[in-house]
Amino acid sequence: MELQCKVQNYEWGKLGLESAVAKLLSNGNPNIKIDPEKPYAELWIGTHPNGPSLIVERDILLSEYLKDNQDAVGPDVKRKFGVTVPFLLKILSVRKALSIQAHPKKDHAEELHKNFPEMYKDANHKPELAIALTPFEALCGFRPVKQIKEFLKKVPELAQILNQDILNCFLNDESGNEKLLKEVFHSLMSCDKNVIALSLENFLSRMDKKDAETQTSLLYPLVKRLHDNYPGDVGCWAQYFMNFITLSPGQAVFLKPNLPHAYLSGDCVECMACSDNVVRAGLTPKYIDVPTLVEMLDYKSYKPDELLFNPQLENENSCIWRPPVPDFAVVKIKVESGDSYNTRVRPSPSVIIITGGSGEACDTEPISIRPGVVLFLKASRQLTITPSDGSSVEAFQAICNI
Repeated sequence: MELQCKVQNYEWGKLGLESAVAKLLSNGNPNIKIDPEKPYAELWIGTHPNGPSLIVERDILLSEYLKDNQDAVGPDVKRKFGVTVPFLLKILSVRKALSIQAHPKKDHAEELHKNFPEMYKDANHKPELAIALTPFEALCGFRPVKQIKEFLKKVPELAQILNQDILNCFLNDESGNEKLLKEVFHSLMSCDKNVIALSLENFLSRMDKKDAETQTSLLYPLVKRLHDNYPGDVGCWAQYFMNFITLSPGQAVFLKPNLPHAYLSGDCVECMACSDNVVRAGLTPKYIDVPTLVEMLDYKSYKPDELLFNPQLENENSCIWRPPVPDFAVVKIKVESGDSYNTRVRPSPSVIIITGGSGEACDTEPISIRPGVVLFLKASRQLTITPSDGSSVEAFQAICNI
């Protein structure tokens, strides 16, 4: 069954046809006119109430269809999650940085929702998987402590605004004590906003006069870029604590609970558990819950390659990213011209977006496919994908990880 999906025009999205979201949208439905001045940030595929998908041929929301067709969910998913699609598949097109954030564990999410329901609107966790479609930039996880110390020694504008006793303890510690990193980061996050803004201005003014090599080594281009979009924001200092990574197309990161991260630019496929629970750390005009944030974060140090999340090969046509959560997994399907492929039978419902090529897909009735076409497949059903002559089909399929 073909789905019509919701687009979110958040301000940080890529504009017009620069956006992979807009390209897929216009390819999937040629009647849609793309506004070159409008941001096309996210395409949502699933039953999330803030952007539910519609079954085209029945003119009914997917969530409503499932209520009357519970077999489409399958007994395993129904037993674990109820009559729903417990994940949300997205395409993201990022023009400027999203907020630095982390997502609470399930039990912590339940506690936050109970105590602060206006701020944390549901009781679910929000693990996420991001798979790059184009070169994709992000901040993710805390850097190795040695790197953080080097930056604090070379960037006095940052070091001077921190609590000096805490800073000295951190710089002189040889044990890699995560508690000291937590205290330093807390010192930054609780710093006065005017002090933050002035320190950034002083740093940018000083670095503007330096040679390109010095600027690059001290991350000046990135600080300036973030500051242009979020002037005076504490998050502009975050890259001295967090890893800056660039994913190549096909590479992925799994954003487990409590891992600080921010998407900076590029296009990706994202899959997540259905939740809106976000605890923000910067690069945002929205509320930053400093006590909750500082207490919950994962202060383990990571090297960039440790953050990559690799798929498992299933067969010559598919590979799968299986995060350590039951809510979702993502399958990449590639079918070459001249071949035909039957997708694996899964015990869960799935949604499939075509991202490349053209041809035909058939469950019970054949559907013409091209980039931007989105399909819903019932639990325990197969989809036969047959590319057009001279074309190869690429698709991403989200399933429950049960």
